[in-house]
Amino acid sequence: MVFVFAVISLQGFSQSYDCYPTNWWTDMKYSALQLMIHGKNVGAGNGFSIKYPGIELKKVIRPEGKNYVFLDIEIRKNAKPGAAQIAFTLDGRKKSIPFELKPRRQGNGTAYAQGVTSEDFIYLIMPDRFSNGDLSNDRVAWMRDQSLNRDSVFDRHGGDLKGVQNHLDYLSALGVTAIWLNPVIENDMPNRTEHGYAFTNHYKIEPRIGGEAAYYSLIDAAHRKGIKIIQDAVYNHVGSYHFTVLDPPMKDWLHQWDKYTNTTYKEQTIFDPYGTKIDRDKMQDGWFVPSMPDLNQNNPFVEKFLIQHAIWTVEQFGIDGWRIDTYAYNDLEFMNRCNKALTDEFPQLTMFGETWVHGVVNQSYFVENNYDIPFKSNLQGVTDFQTLWGITDAMTKDFGWTDGVNRLYNTLTNDFVYKDPMRNVIFLDNHDLSRFYSIVGKDFKKYKAALIWLMSCRGIPQLYYGAEIGMEGFTSPVDGYVRQDFPGGWPGDAANKFEASGRNDEENRIWNLVSTLGQFRKTSTAIKSGKMQHYTPVNGEYVYFRYDDAQTIMVIMNTGKESFRFKGENFSERTAGFTQMQNILTGETVSIADYVLYPGDAEIWELKR
Repeated sequence: MVFVFAVISLQGFSQSYDCYPTNWWTDMKYSALQLMIHGKNVGAGNGFSIKYPGIELKKVIRPEGKNYVFLDIEIRKNAKPGAAQIAFTLDGRKKSIPFELKPRRQGNGTAYAQGVTSEDFIYLIMPDRFSNGDLSNDRVAWMRDQSLNRDSVFDRHGGDLKGVQNHLDYLSALGVTAIWLNPVIENDMPNRTEHGYAFTNHYKIEPRIGGEAAYYSLIDAAHRKGIKIIQDAVYNHVGSYHFTVLDPPMKDWLHQWDKYTNTTYKEQTIFDPYGTKIDRDKMQDGWFVPSMPDLNQNNPFVEKFLIQHAIWTVEQFGIDGWRIDTYAYNDLEFMNRCNKALTDEFPQLTMFGETWVHGVVNQSYFVENNYDIPFKSNLQGVTDFQTLWGITDAMTKDFGWTDGVNRLYNTLTNDFVYKDPMRNVIFLDNHDLSRFYSIVGKDFKKYKAALIWLMSCRGIPQLYYGAEIGMEGFTSPVDGYVRQDFPGGWPGDAANKFEASGRNDEENRIWNLVSTLGQFRKTSTAIKSGKMQHYTPVNGEYVYFRYDDAQTIMVIMNTGKESFRFKGENFSERTAGFTQMQNILTGETVSIADYVLYPGDAEIWELKR
């Protein structure tokens, strides 16, 4: 078997011993824990004990890695909060490791772990590139990556959690109700640490974005303003400098091959009725990239480590939702168990998984669906790439039987496969995709139409930072070009786009559009939780409605080349009984009987009786 990492030298190994998870809570349903103890030669220790009322040590497990011991413990219902000690003897010397039992957060999962639903508006932030609120953490002396160069798209730029907290009022003004942060966990890698997806210690928040103290502060401040926090979870892989990679607990902690094997990225192999085992194995057990070793979730110790960390994170920090990275590359049975463990403990918590695939069938396989098939996912929602491809075609391709806006229409007609399509997260771009404003050639009409769709279609809208001012960038030649700094987020920036006075006319026009839609969405029952109905597109004209007993919203898109004369009588299933319509963006009220929409235009209306 080939290990493409180096085992850590015992010389200079810290004499301290680490326990993962670092603490737990009383009154948790998940009370049968497996503690990972890591430290020099701890596997040679003996006499392990935890003398604390309500904690019972059930089993001591010594894996192949001599620097590890696993302790299976049971936390009984009568256990009280307090400071416990894990004791053992090594080389004739007594050792101890602190292990704290804490009281649960107030509300036991009701004041936090609130979940993110179609009533929310998500704003995605890459902390290193949004705003630098604390210059003192730009570099951390003991970490491997000492880069700090804003002129490079590969190096760190210094943005942090304090920078996000400083702009919560800005986000509230946009109508944002939830913040999704790219990973906040330590990435002590030699380079390319700005994105956060190569964990090196699950139980440490990245020091260069402020560490644990800044994360607590941000979450508390956001909650006070009614803004939820979504954490980016990565179960599939870790960074090549993760302590379990440098110093493996056991040979099969990672997926190992005779020679380096990359994933094929072919999700079809998982459900292909004619597929082969080797193709499935390469897809799910192959490594995502060489610098991100693939975790073996079929190893019960790995499974426990990951599930316990997920529960620990929600309770420790009080987050409200999970975005799960590279969902299709995980062992799906493991993911079902992990998702269930979280919702058993936090019933309102919601999760959506990244499913960068093509085809509604492919995407829906990974989420709660209506198929009668052997594997049934319990994932609540996905990042809806299928509607992204649909709105992209609508804005960039001529109308045809399956092209242009018809692709968007056709995609939405397939929603019958989902248990609840309203739980899917819809978006125009993110940290891995070319910015949509660039995709549409900085055409304001097209961008406006796409933003209206984003904020009114079924599902949970997600906006990538800077989209509200028309930030530009393509992923080619490298993804860093879509991860540029938000102008004004650093001292001395030439312009501050967080302020209207720092934005040019076009930027303010886009910002005001997003803000108007975001604020309207907060109070629109039809958009937040109502039903959807649409009409077959004709010549590029697409009309759809969001409605409930209290409100009817109508969206009209003209993606064709000719003017579209809208007549209410042609859409009478939804317009009957209404005589007027009020433009949500301008406040203008016109008769519903006859209205002209010019090529490229899109509008959103509230129907009035």
